[in-house]
Formats: sequence, C-alpha cells, structure tokens
Amino acid sequence: MLESMEKKGIIKPGKSVLVEPTSGNTGIALAFAAAQKGYRLILTMPETMSIERRKMFALLGAELVLTEGPKGMKGAIAAAEELAAKTKNAVIPQQFENPANPEIHRQTTAREIWEDTDGAVDIVVAGVGTGGTLTGCVEALKPLKPALQAIAVEPKDSPVISQTLAGEPLQPGPHKIQGTGAGFIPGNLHLQDASGRAQIAECVQVENDDAFAMARRLAKEEGLLVGISTGANVWAAIQVAKRPENKGKTIVTVACSTGERYLSTPLAEEARAQVAS
Repeated sequence: MLESMEKKGIIKPGKSVLVEPTSGNTGIALAFAAAQKGYRLILTMPETMSIERRKMFALLGAELVLTEGPKGMKGAIAAAEELAAKTKNAVIPQQFENPANPEIHRQTTAREIWEDTDGAVDIVVAGVGTGGTLTGCVEALKPLKPALQAIAVEPKDSPVISQTLAGEPLQPGPHKIQGTGAGFIPGNLHLQDASGRAQIAECVQVENDDAFAMARRLAKEEGLLVGISTGANVWAAIQVAKRPENKGKTIVTVACSTGERYLSTPLAEEARAQVAS
C-alpha cells in the first residue's frame, strides 16, 4: 500500500504522517515499513486486542491510540479519521478500502497458491479482516480456473457477511477472533465480480472456542504456532473438506499470523497455567 501511494505522490518519507486503524497485524506491518522508510506512524486500535501488539508497536517506534473495545473497528476507524483531520500532513492508507491491498494478493498470494498446487486448487477458504486476501486470490485464480470456489470465514458472534449474503439485517457483535469480523462489509471484500455475478460462494461461521482449540492443535500436533484467526481458517477449511461433494478436492487456507502475538489471550491460557504451576 505504501509503495503504491508513494508512486502516486500521495505520501513522502520524512513529511507525511501515516494514521491507520488496525486490529493489530496490518499495524505491525506498517510499523516495520514506516520505521524503515522514515514515516511517523500513528495507529488506532481497540483496547481489547492483545498486549503483544502494543509492545511491538512501541518497539518499532509507532504511536498508539487505544479506542473503546465495544466500539470495535468502527471506533478505531472513527478515531483515525479524527486524528488525521487535526494532524498536519496526515494520510490514512485505509487498509479496508485501499485497492493496493487486494492487488498485492493478486500478484503474490494467488500466484503462490497456483504454483504450489500446480493449478490443482479447487477451493480457497480465508477469514475476512479487510477482505484483501480473499478478494485478491479469487480475482487472480478464477480466470485461471473458473470452477474455483471462494469461501469466506467469520466469527459466529458477528456474522455480517453471512447476513449480507442472505439479505438479512446486519447484527455485528463482539467476538474473540482477533483480526477478523470487523462488524461491517469492507470495501476490499468483493462479494460480486465486475459483471455482478457472485464471487464469494458462502461464508463459514466459527465459534470462538473452535478457533482457539484448532490453533492449539496446530501447535501441539503440527508444530505450527499460529494465531486465533488461523485457527478459525483451518477449522472452517476442515468443515468444508468433510462435505461429501468435496472429497478429493484441493482446499487451500491461509495462516495469518504467529501465535507469539497472542500469548496474553485465552489462546495460551492452558500454557500460562502450566508454566505458573
């Protein structure tokens, strides 16, 4: 996103101030890039996100403004917009809307999936935070394999994608699957293609406890220390794989972040108790 904005002359190192709402992971990525490129970075984040995120922001020199947890990502977005309005040379990259977000997944993630599966991928299952990963992948892979299915993943406690697909009123709610379920349909989640045809086949809803349990299984059984949203992705992918019609199909999902960012959350509750004893 930053490179795209630099090429367009929207931001300049040493002059522009980046302000961005985040649930954590994009904020960490921006903090790495801002430090390397020479940008001042101000992040707004719901106070309910893990303490590890706050520590990483501090280590990387980013400034953090915490917003009220019950207001979710909408509260963080509103705070970012307010800060940007009163900060000289401030620019919001806006991960939920920035077209460079899905574009980089068209160029990289989708290509990796295609090459690693030798074009055999049948279904892509991915949790939705900004929507960039799933949109970028499906829009790059569908032309190569028209029969490809794209399946979104969201918290059962905040099922706004499912409700949108069903034409129902949106009822967002609090949940514990950090990095997903923003409580609204982000601009970067393209539910339909350019011709208006459905692009996302369905959305699988995941309970908090199922996401936690799967992330713990991945650590203990596969040696993969992953975050909560990855647990949700893998749990959802397994449910899709269990369907008789999907027998023998190649299903791909995404590991979004490392479990080291969640050691203070319920994900590591058993581990903390074990260490304490």
